[in-house]
Amino acid sequence: MVFRWLRGEARSNRIGKLPAGEAVYAVGDVHGRLDLLQDLLDLIMDDARHASDARRSLVFLGDYIDRGLESRAVLDLLLRDPLPGFDTIRLKGNHEDALLSFLDGRTDGRDWLTFGGLETLMSYGVSLRSRPQTDDAIGSLRLSAKAAIPKGHVDLMRACRLYHQAGDYVFVHAGVRPGVPLERQSATDMMWIRDVFLNSREPLPGHVVVHGHTICDQPQDRRYRINIDTGAFASGRLTCLVLRDADRRFLCTEPSC
Repeated sequence: MVFRWLRGEARSNRIGKLPAGEAVYAVGDVHGRLDLLQDLLDLIMDDARHASDARRSLVFLGDYIDRGLESRAVLDLLLRDPLPGFDTIRLKGNHEDALLSFLDGRTDGRDWLTFGGLETLMSYGVSLRSRPQTDDAIGSLRLSAKAAIPKGHVDLMRACRLYHQAGDYVFVHAGVRPGVPLERQSATDMMWIRDVFLNSREPLPGHVVVHGHTICDQPQDRRYRINIDTGAFASGRLTCLVLRDADRRFLCTEPSC
């Protein structure tokens, strides 16, 4: 478990700055890996001890559930403020959106089950012998899920923000639609967008967008955007971006970060 200075661009060529005395620790997609989240929180706390910040924020970029086996335990942890002395900001990811859409009856949940929903239901004690194929089976599964998932967990997911701003940085789960002012961005884009955002050289003029959603082997700094989804559920590498003033660096739970 190590931290390393961000490499690549020279500092003089970077954009993005926080107000003096402020620090932000942004955590990428957890996906049910409670073990990695606990390890990363220990790293963050140890790192913060060595700085004299006036204010510290802990920003979670969403996708707390699915794929890993401990979604329930991750949400239990996020119900409280995980680190003393930090403001905690929780953003909504597309996986939280997919679960809520299933619970609310806006989707049949079949797609969600194929990209992690099965593991989440298992973490709540809801087991399936096979994926539901009929409307009756889907309705029965929805009722079982509603009974098994605590109201506090559902309320937490509903209350998650779509984005957070700090200094020149904008934090969002998936990204933003290029050319659209932040206040006019759609919820769907902020949770689900991919290629049109990733391929843009300047998705939000004057800001650096910090996001997850799209897995990369190593954290990516693309000047106007920083991707910290390092596929923790499979790679064992959960990543945190550390921001102070004009400096930025990474903490991660795997030595090759």
